[in-house]
Amino acid sequence: MGRFFRLAIAVQLVGLALVTASAQVGNCPARPDPGDTIVNPLDLYSQSGALTLELDLNDGVDSAGYTHDCFNYTDASGNVTEAPTLRLNPSDTLNLALGNYLEPVTPKPKLKKQPMHMGPMKMLSKSPMDVGCSGGTITEYSTNMHFHGLNVPPVCHQDDVINTIIQPTDPPFQYSIQIPSNEPPGLYWYHPHPHGFTTNQVNGGASGALIVSGIENVKPQVAGLTEQVLMIRQQFLNPGSWLPGPYELTLNFETVVQPPLVTLPNIIVDPGEQQFWRVANASTQAFLDLQLLYADQYGNLSPASLELISVDAVPVSNDPYVTDIPIPPAGRAEFVITGPPANSAYAIFVNQGYNTGPVGNPNAAETLANIISSADAAKRKIRIPAKHRIPTVKAPARPRLRFANLANATVTATRNLYFSEATEGTNGPTNYFLTVQGQTPQVFSPSLPPAIVTNVGAIEDWTIENHSSEEHAFHMHQIHFLVMAINGVALQTPVMQDTVLVPFWNGTLPYPSVTVRMDFSDPEIAGTFVYHCHVLDHEDGGMMAEIQVNP
Repeated sequence: MGRFFRLAIAVQLVGLALVTASAQVGNCPARPDPGDTIVNPLDLYSQSGALTLELDLNDGVDSAGYTHDCFNYTDASGNVTEAPTLRLNPSDTLNLALGNYLEPVTPKPKLKKQPMHMGPMKMLSKSPMDVGCSGGTITEYSTNMHFHGLNVPPVCHQDDVINTIIQPTDPPFQYSIQIPSNEPPGLYWYHPHPHGFTTNQVNGGASGALIVSGIENVKPQVAGLTEQVLMIRQQFLNPGSWLPGPYELTLNFETVVQPPLVTLPNIIVDPGEQQFWRVANASTQAFLDLQLLYADQYGNLSPASLELISVDAVPVSNDPYVTDIPIPPAGRAEFVITGPPANSAYAIFVNQGYNTGPVGNPNAAETLANIISSADAAKRKIRIPAKHRIPTVKAPARPRLRFANLANATVTATRNLYFSEATEGTNGPTNYFLTVQGQTPQVFSPSLPPAIVTNVGAIEDWTIENHSSEEHAFHMHQIHFLVMAINGVALQTPVMQDTVLVPFWNGTLPYPSVTVRMDFSDPEIAGTFVYHCHVLDHEDGGMMAEIQVNP
């Protein structure tokens, strides 16, 4: 605990360091100043069964050299907000028009909103509704949208990232997605997914939370609690390089400034207060291991007990209490925290650090935020945000949640896959592979045929090995999977996830592995979609493949 103790003391001494006020960056809104209070993102709620909005993807470069990629939402009064939280109920429809305004193409004039959010009509051989559905050349200025974790169809205008390519010259692209009636309530997220350039745009901050309501009806202990939505992102100074350089973590776009000039965000939690935290690892490559540390009156740090509620938007069973929560890139965790004792000297929110292997990216331990009370905030004239509370329990009749009893389902097929890498020369970039056992490793290309073909109704067990000396994070589009075993050892309580850690290989056989159970029963997910490593420079480097699910 010494590393955190020394850093915490530095935080106490520096306090609220004077920082340069944030300013608009290119066409992106100003982001919070370091040392400010964490505030939940703007909430947009569905009404009468639908949420309709437009998000415009813009960019700019700040004075420190960090690129900002921003999803801008403009309200009826002309106020622009970055990356709102989209809140929907099961069975609601999300109507989202995505405008691509990335430079260097001359920005298109902003027109008044029209029905279906269509932009100016253009001379095209096909309907503007179909622009962007037929693939094409992908550049750093191309984009699309992935609704991470949602169990929705892999088709254009819903959740397709293979053929949907939106160029800066295209009109706003219309997405229309119905949330399944049995979708688990919890934290999902949205982000771009143009192959080869996903890293750049997500590094720039192009991501936001999507919450399916109703967690209080499954986990009534969260009802009425203050909610903290925390998006942990990562920004790089040279994201375009095959080997990313210096980076910073941010919480809700607020920079976590590390030594020697420590300036940390503040999260307001009163002594003994219970809060419901919804945390997304929206970084491109950071493996997190999160803790709350409380110091007693003598400065001795101890980890707080956290009640785990949900992983990757699926409520967990048995309501376990833990003292740390590992979250891979793209993973989410929702948990109840209890504020520090009244006599606590100080409290901090930390990332313990994570060993990603001999050639893995550094994931150093660091303090992410100060935990302060509202009384202390008032005394120090720190802004106290309005509290957002989880609704009280309504307990309506709910359909059975998706994936029920998957652990007892009859398996129709088993497959073996593996991660591997190959570096070009002694100093060149690395090629990344995700291969079905028995096939030839290939860097992903949309022109390749699907690596796996299966059918609606299949229940499959996949064992995914890691043949490389760095950690990977396996992610499946369209469905969650049940994590059954790690390194061949069955889990006592299997967990539903959409992104799972696959440990690095230390050079001694056997290879580390995870075994997961896939449920392809839903006819809505028929089609072709992808699975990949969610370390995004690995995905962009080829560690991805397609699966075709036939009706």
